[in-house]
Amino acid sequence: MEQPISEGNGAQLRAIAPYFFVADINAAVAYYRDVLGFNYERLWGDPPSFCMVYRDGLTIMLKQIGDKSLIRPNGNVAENWDAYVWVRDADVLFDEFSNRKARFAYPVCYQEEYGNREFAVRDLDGYVIAFGHHVPEKK
Repeated sequence: MEQPISEGNGAQLRAIAPYFFVADINAAVAYYRDVLGFNYERLWGDPPSFCMVYRDGLTIMLKQIGDKSLIRPNGNVAENWDAYVWVRDADVLFDEFSNRKARFAYPVCYQEEYGNREFAVRDLDGYVIAFGHHVPEKK
């Protein structure tokens, strides 16, 4: 089932922003910018410890923390995502990320169980973000 963001029809819930603890804010921001194509406007803190990266209306919050044991992605295995992003075309995005040397948790594939074509990347702190689009049933 495709889940587009709805801006019309009086929708109350419009977006969600994952909040990821990271070991090094500068390295994390560079990965999201240079590899995943996100932008950002500023880093917060002195020294910097927080940033909101964004792309195509999607925001991910990154927070550097001193206690690295608190960085706990969902199970550290590819099948357990920390975020799932619905996209227009997973194959096109996979090619873009491949050209930028993304760290893939798994390559683009078809998930028959729920009808999505998807892939997943792993960021520098081990968070797995899947990107997929629904493939209509063939009749």
